[in-house]
Amino acid sequence: MVTKRKTSSKSKKSTKKTLLEVQNLSTHFSTRAGLIKAVNDVSFTLDAGEVLAIVGESGCGKSVSALSIMGLIPNPPGKIVNGKILFEGNDLVKAPPGKLQGIRGEQISMIFQEPMTSLNPVMTIGSQISESLILHKNLSKKEAWNRAGELLLQVGIPDALEKMNDYPHQMSGGQRQRVMIAIAMSCDPKLLIADEATTALDVTVQAQILELLMKVTQESKTALIIITHNLGIVARYADRVNVMYAGKIIETGTAMDVYKKPGHPYTQGLLGSVPNLLNTGSKRLTTIEGEIPDLSNLPKGCSFAPRCPSPTKEGKKGNIEMKLIEVSKGHWVDQCGMKCGQNN
Repeated sequence: MVTKRKTSSKSKKSTKKTLLEVQNLSTHFSTRAGLIKAVNDVSFTLDAGEVLAIVGESGCGKSVSALSIMGLIPNPPGKIVNGKILFEGNDLVKAPPGKLQGIRGEQISMIFQEPMTSLNPVMTIGSQISESLILHKNLSKKEAWNRAGELLLQVGIPDALEKMNDYPHQMSGGQRQRVMIAIAMSCDPKLLIADEATTALDVTVQAQILELLMKVTQESKTALIIITHNLGIVARYADRVNVMYAGKIIETGTAMDVYKKPGHPYTQGLLGSVPNLLNTGSKRLTTIEGEIPDLSNLPKGCSFAPRCPSPTKEGKKGNIEMKLIEVSKGHWVDQCGMKCGQNN
């Protein structure tokens, strides 16, 4: 059983200010196989201090959405072909490289999937944390080094001062991930993106890292985007959820709405595949048959129709446009999926 973290409604009201607004974002990649529409007309908002989860299978566009926000799409072959990414009202898509570099790391930080490939293997841990402090906060080397030691203590690394002189390969996976959090939080960013930050860790370390992540973001009132396929994480930590499929958001709403009243059959399938410790019967876990569609050759109409357990005739023929409709206040579901989901 997953316990939802407690949040104060009073604090929610005091921080309800739009920090990030993504409008009709489309990010495509030109390859020999064709044009890959990795993110296709995605829109969402994020308030200051809010926790937003983006969930879905591998290849649905979660990480590319995050990299687009960070301005880290490799060009070529990738390119943001449409849309706006408004951070405190400033469009990051049109921002010059110098300004974007100043924002990235200081105001927006990202924790990547695998810390071993994200950390520099030939630099000590202390040097890597100090680097961003010197660059963005104009601290002296001594000041940055001392601050780096404080950050390692904050993220729960024992013997932090000794670990400052260690290299990444001398640390465990959990410790490396804590170092990544320390680097990401070093400049007190307004937005933190955690991209599958606990995937490679065992369950107990996952819980420790997530609790730590929530603690440091709540203390600094940092907005958080959690990119994950682990729906247990979403249930416990997220305020709102975006469910992505084939480059599009197919359902979005509060975590409570999405869990209690999933409208799209894809969301229903994801939730049905999660083991429930309270289920003492012989009910089998749900499976979603098939694979995600070829993003260079998406089917007409609803992209999920070929895998849908109960597709409508219009959905099979591709006669229904993928479009979000509001089914209750703040809860939006793709109109084709909504009709199919009602048949389940």
